[in-house]
Amino acid sequence: MFDANPATATSPTLPRPPLAVRKGPFAGKVAVITGSESGIGRETARAFCEQGGAVVLNGRNAERLEHTRRQFVAAGFAVASCQADVTDYADCERLIETAIQEFGQLDVLVTNASISMRCYFADMQPEVFRQVLDSNVYGTVYPLKAALPHLTQSQGSVTFISSISALNGMPSGSAYCAGKAAVANLAHTLRLELAHTGIHFGVVHIGFTQNDAEKRVLAADGQPVPIAHRPPRWQKTQVEVASIILGHIRRRRQRTVISALGRLIVLLHTYFPRLGDWIVLTTIRRLRHFYE
Repeated sequence: MFDANPATATSPTLPRPPLAVRKGPFAGKVAVITGSESGIGRETARAFCEQGGAVVLNGRNAERLEHTRRQFVAAGFAVASCQADVTDYADCERLIETAIQEFGQLDVLVTNASISMRCYFADMQPEVFRQVLDSNVYGTVYPLKAALPHLTQSQGSVTFISSISALNGMPSGSAYCAGKAAVANLAHTLRLELAHTGIHFGVVHIGFTQNDAEKRVLAADGQPVPIAHRPPRWQKTQVEVASIILGHIRRRRQRTVISALGRLIVLLHTYFPRLGDWIVLTTIRRLRHFYE
């Protein structure tokens, strides 16, 4: 659990509430949440602020990022924002520096930003594979590298947002699955390598989640297309997922798998891998729209 550590955030242009103005488990704590201009990242940032913390919002779309920032300011949250591409290390240095300049500390990093895909490997342009993989791997590594000195100082918390698709291969998602599996393994490695720092390293494997209407993934040629069909009854809301992520951070858990489907995948992959593969192959034949 986090203990409150009051501090005051100031800005030359926009007065912000003190970090401890709201009571809650994150009172006095500062988070950088990548990809928080929209979707799960936005709702995680909102919940973090509601529970007493301050947050630096991030995204690549300046208009959407500013819209979210204004919403947070109107709600009385302690918030700053930084337009940055997390696959660019210089941008990530600027993102982390925003937290230090605005709030004087960094306690939590959530690497949420990534690009997904919707195409089969044989049809996929190599550049598209690289783009998806870079967004997931370097989009995790670069913010962490920039933040590491500050997180060491605060003995803070790092959470990589992965997916249930990292637990077992998912057709039409080769690069995405590879990237999400890589960050899960990275967290395990860093947990061992940096145990002496006191930093918490955790992974959240997200399942099917309701998306913003404008959310797009990459097709084989790199063009943005709507995400593949997911039955609504299988989906959690963004608010539900955000709540689970914050519970994971508060408890400093090593791994959290969201949804019954995710836990079933873990069970099958661990103890009945052939059965798991048979189920996937069967759904490819009978439910192609699920992947395509």
